[in-house]
Amino acid sequence: MNDYLAILPTPLPVADALAFVSSPAAGGIAVFLGATREQIGENGKSLLALHYEAYTDMAAKQLKTLAAEARGKWPILKLAILHRTGRVNLTEPSVLIAVSTPHRAEAFESCRWIMDTLKHSAAIWKQEIWSDGQATWVHPDKPD
Repeated sequence: MNDYLAILPTPLPVADALAFVSSPAAGGIAVFLGATREQIGENGKSLLALHYEAYTDMAAKQLKTLAAEARGKWPILKLAILHRTGRVNLTEPSVLIAVSTPHRAEAFESCRWIMDTLKHSAAIWKQEIWSDGQATWVHPDKPD
């Protein structure tokens, strides 16, 4: 199988994913790492971390469907879709998309499409954890 799909409660194995998608036939490898970024919210609160929850069985099936749809649109050689659950502190990656294709344009296009589609379709939910101890759920349509 040329897909590495996982929902993990531990830090994402970035180097393993990059090694997985490498291929002698790949002219392009596109990688997206979504990381928790520092931000100031309402009333001057600082973001400390994100917390992700998933309906793991459903989300795993959705990742398989997403990979199959992407393969129907682009000549993907190998792909990795990894998503973290639990607490993700500042600078840590919560999602990794890596795609290898024969040409760079296809790698960029497919990587972006997978990320955008994943955000709106997977049974994975995000909470923002603030410096005042409050936690707020994030709607999937909220801009990043």
